[in-house]
Amino acid sequence: MTQVMRSQKKPGVIINIGSVAGLYPMSYEPVYSGTKGGVVMFTRSLAPLKRHGIRVNVLCPEFVQTNMGEQVNRVLVDALGGFLKVEDVVNGAFELIEDESKAGACLWISKRRGMVYWPISEKEKSYLVYSSKSKRKLVKNGFPSIQTPEYFQKMVVHTLSHNFRNATRLEHVRLQLPIEPHSTIVKIIYAGVNASDVNFSSGRYFSSNAKEAAAHLPFDAGFEAVGIVASIGDSVKHIKVGTPVALMTFGSYAEFMLIPAKRLIPVPRPDPEVVAMLTSGLTASVALEKAGQMTSGQVVLVTAAAGGTGQFAVQLAKLAGNKVVATCGGESKSTFLASLGVDRVVNYRNENIKDVLKKEFPRGVDIIYESVGGETFDVCLNALAVYGRLIVIGMISQYQGEEGWKPQNYTGLCEKILGKSQTVAGFFLIQYAHLWQDHLEKLFNLYASGKLKVFLDPKKFLGVASVADAVEYLHSGRSVGKVVVCMDPSYGQTLAKL
Repeated sequence: MTQVMRSQKKPGVIINIGSVAGLYPMSYEPVYSGTKGGVVMFTRSLAPLKRHGIRVNVLCPEFVQTNMGEQVNRVLVDALGGFLKVEDVVNGAFELIEDESKAGACLWISKRRGMVYWPISEKEKSYLVYSSKSKRKLVKNGFPSIQTPEYFQKMVVHTLSHNFRNATRLEHVRLQLPIEPHSTIVKIIYAGVNASDVNFSSGRYFSSNAKEAAAHLPFDAGFEAVGIVASIGDSVKHIKVGTPVALMTFGSYAEFMLIPAKRLIPVPRPDPEVVAMLTSGLTASVALEKAGQMTSGQVVLVTAAAGGTGQFAVQLAKLAGNKVVATCGGESKSTFLASLGVDRVVNYRNENIKDVLKKEFPRGVDIIYESVGGETFDVCLNALAVYGRLIVIGMISQYQGEEGWKPQNYTGLCEKILGKSQTVAGFFLIQYAHLWQDHLEKLFNLYASGKLKVFLDPKKFLGVASVADAVEYLHSGRSVGKVVVCMDPSYGQTLAKL
């Protein structure tokens, strides 16, 4: 539907292209008919008409209770917060009309997030219309040039052990040149620290058989990082030198990394906040959607909620319209979680989690995002509601100790989940790699629009040699937010000024 309206402020014509847009569940990105973003591209291409007194905009509401809107599956509508009021759409239209600076903009109206202009800043370049001259300029970027060294440092696992410091050593290795045609060299700027680093150093992810796991020694440590492409192979066409990228593959505890180009994920900037969105953010986003089947109007419990992935889980659950309960240990963590909008924070140092859940949530909890294991797992299982879903993303309480990760028995597990049609679902991020790009874009968009906060632990870890300190710090229970290591402090400072 196209409306042509005359401005009451200045002479001219405003063309407002109205569009009813649905959303993929948990996607948060408008879906337009035809080529994705085609309407936005068309609208922005006409933005220069502003100089002739004509402004072109797109008005893109989610669901309005019209005959067309009522044909949509009501489960989907409810999951997105319900129908919009016609008044919201009218207010959006007038906002476009009255703000002359919005020429070429798309106003996306959401029940839960209000009015959001599309494309957001992180997507801006994808939808701008450039001349051929300006396109050539885009190939260059503001990131400093990178000189690939003859030698670099990396952290290598030489002995299988759950004690990360004992299992690893810092090595100086020669950078192998020239690189293979389909490969790239990435300068690592920030690497993320994860609880499962100790599982990796003990060989758990290779095999439960110690002899088979030992056959992989030595191997590089680290799961995730962001950096800048320093060099590309002759056959690499889709990635350029100087491109900021993220990577999620073994070997990121290093100053440089040789990696196939197809495994790189282009990102807006190689910032530590982006690192937090990788393993930690993606685990929360994908697990809640796929294993948790999260909608809205539910009670969601997140254990170890002040950690790297917990911070994402509580926020995504709130954004989806749920009541969130979070556990943590310590007053500072309680304050942190309250700032994220958590409805009920349970500080297990002052309160008994089991008693709180039994008294305040007698019907049980619909979704539990569990990463502690041991006794906490038992408490969570007993607090699960009918049809409830318990997502196991880890068991950090069992990772360390004299024997490392030791399996436990949960007596009566089958009887418990059978009696209430409950689900206990394991979640391992590597098995959902096909969803990483879409969910990472969702996290970027939420962060760029200010709807998602990303917190980094304030303790600084600088250089590859500090990795073992960072891993031990995370397992000490003192961390709040995502723990990261800056591999090159001087480079990190340079990027911060750009």
